Amino acid sequence: MEKSIKESQVVMHELVLPNDTNVLGNVHGGRVMCLMDICAAMSAYKHARQPVVTASVDRLDFLASAKKGDILILKSSVNYVHRTSMEIGVRIDAESPFTGETNHTATAYLTFVAIDKNNKPSPIPKIKTETKDEKRRYERAKKRHLQRRNNRIK
Repeated sequence: MEKSIKESQVVMHELVLPNDTNVLGNVHGGRVMCLMDICAAMSAYKHARQPVVTASVDRLDFLASAKKGDILILKSSVNYVHRTSMEIGVRIDAESPFTGETNHTATAYLTFVAIDKNNKPSPIPKIKTETKDEKRRYERAKKRHLQRRNNRIK
């Protein structure tokens, strides 16, 4: 069975509150990481339709800061699927609620593994790429998957 990438897309919105920030008024990096993991997990659940666990964070780039009062817009979807694992891409933009201006704040790639009732890795549906952008993201994710496999600690 194949599923479209659109079926796994998630968009979340989160208001940056004072307890989410450091002394400079910027959102804590750990808070951003937590939100990315939640958003990515929802995409993984939507694709696999079974329990999933975070296996790794391949890369997390903080590109700009988000401030107290900003609205974080998180977008995630499946980029690549192997037999029991999948790479989820997450992008965060910070939007000023006063001007509407947005800044690309962070990007990450997370790997999730589907788990069966015995806590063993479980097969998941393949994805079908329908657009040029989806095909490009799939090919790049496939390369990252191979790099992760080659770099695993044994």
